[in-house]
Amino acid sequence: MNKKQVTMVTVALMLGNVMSGLDGTIINTAIPAIVSALHGIQFMGWIVAIFLLGMSISIPIWTKIGEKITNKLAFEISLIFFIVGSTLEGLAPNIFFFLVARFVMGIGAGGMGSLPYIIAGYIFPNIKKRTQILGYLTASFNGAAIMGPLVGGWLIDAISWHWVFYINIPIGLIALIISLIFYKPVTPQAPVTFDVPGALLLVCGLILFLLGVQMLGLTATWLVILLIVVSLGILTGFFYHESRADNPIIPLELFKNKDLNGDFLLFALSWGAFLAVNTYLPMWAQALLGLSALLGGMTLIPNSIFEIIASQMVATIQEHLRTFALVLIGLITMVISVAGLFFSTLQTPLYMLVIIGTFSGIGVGFIFVALQVKVQMDAGSKNMATATSTSYLIRILAQTIMAAVYGVIMNFALGNGIKQHHNITMKMLNELSDAKTAKLLPQHLLPLMREIFHKGIHQIMLVSLILLILAVIFNFYFNYNKEKSSFK
Repeated sequence: MNKKQVTMVTVALMLGNVMSGLDGTIINTAIPAIVSALHGIQFMGWIVAIFLLGMSISIPIWTKIGEKITNKLAFEISLIFFIVGSTLEGLAPNIFFFLVARFVMGIGAGGMGSLPYIIAGYIFPNIKKRTQILGYLTASFNGAAIMGPLVGGWLIDAISWHWVFYINIPIGLIALIISLIFYKPVTPQAPVTFDVPGALLLVCGLILFLLGVQMLGLTATWLVILLIVVSLGILTGFFYHESRADNPIIPLELFKNKDLNGDFLLFALSWGAFLAVNTYLPMWAQALLGLSALLGGMTLIPNSIFEIIASQMVATIQEHLRTFALVLIGLITMVISVAGLFFSTLQTPLYMLVIIGTFSGIGVGFIFVALQVKVQMDAGSKNMATATSTSYLIRILAQTIMAAVYGVIMNFALGNGIKQHHNITMKMLNELSDAKTAKLLPQHLLPLMREIFHKGIHQIMLVSLILLILAVIFNFYFNYNKEKSSFK
């Protein structure tokens, strides 16, 4: 491609990242209004979980599809999935239709999140230039993530929650048109074998597992156990099949590397813990403090800003501190954030909650860069690309599972609150999560309903704190005795 074509393709990739980053934070602002309008507070955890499920099952598959039909066509198809999913979410008449549309959108996001980094590797062979472009992609994602709460809060307050999804349509169409016109792909030189049985086993196993976890407390216990047991059996079959596949979806040789296993485990624990703050801090502001969607979304802005600052700092201090120390700093700051929310009460002021949440962003910024560099060093040049994409998949899987777990915890807390207080219904708790509808509730019951909500968030933060404590322990186990690492 000529210079103009390369520039325009880069713009298309950045627009894809803008949509991914925007949805990552805008949805947290919109959740209270969505569950209130669609009467789906029991499925609040699913709004995040099913999107992450779509991403997790599709990330490794999109990579293989790109090898088969070119990365250009795979990227364009992922954009179409994302646009269609966004449109259907905005049109959703009920929570079940909404969740199906959210799953479709998640499948598209899996390709939009992984393929741009692969494409950049092909169209920018110069390492220095490629690093610069990857920086642009990351900046576009984080910049959109910062704007997400502001845009989402304003759209919800001024128009309706439907527009947090409609806003993706013009952006996605522009990216799609640019790619169709300017992207000239390199056709694969030889036919690529696509592991269809492996893909089907992975998809079925993950769907059944998440369904089993999310249905805990909502259906018969024997059915939950059956779903989880069957899913584990299918996933066992998946790994057995992958060990014999010519072109496996996930190469199992990566998991024979002890250092990589440690990296993957730390990624899983820290990202699973971070989801609690990222999802439930805006909910705290809106349901417990009665603030608007705009103000609720703004609670995440300092978090995102300091995440960017921290990630840039790591590049400077990496040569002076071991990876162990960098990860430990990140984990400790995350512990401060989660523990702070755990001990916060209904009387804790908003500014204090925002300060507490900011520490979580600092921690994620440190951990992501330090561990991502370590993953590539531990994998070696041969497996660096595969290990990098696998670490991304594991982060998404961890968030998928923990989103379901946090949803179950919240459902139990709300259910127990209703049992203890018969004058409170699930419909009332649905309306409490949106400041507009909360004004119509019996005012004398608001403190009691907020106490029920607070118990659920309190228990979620406890689980998140346990994950971080485990991460600190494993960081000592895997990284304490490692040699000082540095950029080469």
